[in-house]
Amino acid sequence: MAGMTSQERVLRALRRKEPDRVPTFEWLIAKNVRAALCPETRTLNEFAVRMGLDAVLVDPDFRKDPAGPGRLRSEWGYVLEYGGEEHGVEVESPIHSRDDFDRYRPPDPHAPGRYASLEQAVRDFKGQFAIGVHLNDVFSIPRYLMGMEALLLAIAAEPDLVSALVNMSVEVNLAMAREVAARGADFVWTGDDYAGNTGPLMSPNSFRTLFWPGLCRVAGGFRELGLPFIKHCDGNIKPILDLMIEAGPDCLDPVDPQGGMDLGEMKAKYGGRVALKGNVDCAQVLTFGTQEDVIAETKRALRQGAPGGGYILSSSNSIHSAVRPLNYRMMLETLARHGRYPLRRDELEERRPKSE
Repeated sequence: MAGMTSQERVLRALRRKEPDRVPTFEWLIAKNVRAALCPETRTLNEFAVRMGLDAVLVDPDFRKDPAGPGRLRSEWGYVLEYGGEEHGVEVESPIHSRDDFDRYRPPDPHAPGRYASLEQAVRDFKGQFAIGVHLNDVFSIPRYLMGMEALLLAIAAEPDLVSALVNMSVEVNLAMAREVAARGADFVWTGDDYAGNTGPLMSPNSFRTLFWPGLCRVAGGFRELGLPFIKHCDGNIKPILDLMIEAGPDCLDPVDPQGGMDLGEMKAKYGGRVALKGNVDCAQVLTFGTQEDVIAETKRALRQGAPGGGYILSSSNSIHSAVRPLNYRMMLETLARHGRYPLRRDELEERRPKSE
């Protein structure tokens, strides 16, 4: 099966098949890590191409205007504050009541220039690298528009408002999905996080009632458009995991070890229904571990996730600014040595010191 392109490799893994080797890519790689490993590259996609990753990633193009020191106001109306990481945290939100929602108008998914970044990626990379587009499903847009604390309170106090926000998010993102499918995207991924390390941010019943129907609509809409769907959610998702899989994503990411998620258990129980992406520990091993630790952790992830295909190796969240650049490089080098099919399982086995 030699000679696959990165596009073919990723799409085959998303169909739960074995490609020529286990693919890899990351949602985010911090600028300082990119600069240490490949200083001549300016963007994540330039870095991905130079480092031999298998996907290039784009977002729809939404305007962001200055809103104070370290702050940007999104075209959606919320304000993000940026610190040491490349992603911001919402600090101002436009919706505080049902009246605010009734007056609110989301950005036009069909606006001219909305998909300029995707169109450029298709011109540059189509057929060689898998082209992924970041959309949303049912949580992030309501969170940004209300603020996290207000949204979580509204789940109990104003469920009709939450449902209205979820439905708006679904409609806008399905409209954008139609646009990106027509422009040549290979897959979509949604970054909506529903959980922390101790469990979901809402009760399973609230998730089932308020969020799950919308997730099913989003996943079904992506499927009808022929867009493979990677659902990202870190943390401990065990209480809502069956619902998430029943919604029908093609792949779950990142099988977060910090949230108690076990890749081997996930593969055994769900590997016939959904591909998996992750779960090399970026909180401890990639950040504080030795290169020997990274080799062992990467081989463990391959040993648990790669057999039979349907697996994409990556970090357990992102290559954030505290990750040691040489540790990330070692993860990629270990994948290159041990991630080709057919797998050499003897090479992936954990080596224990002989007892004296």
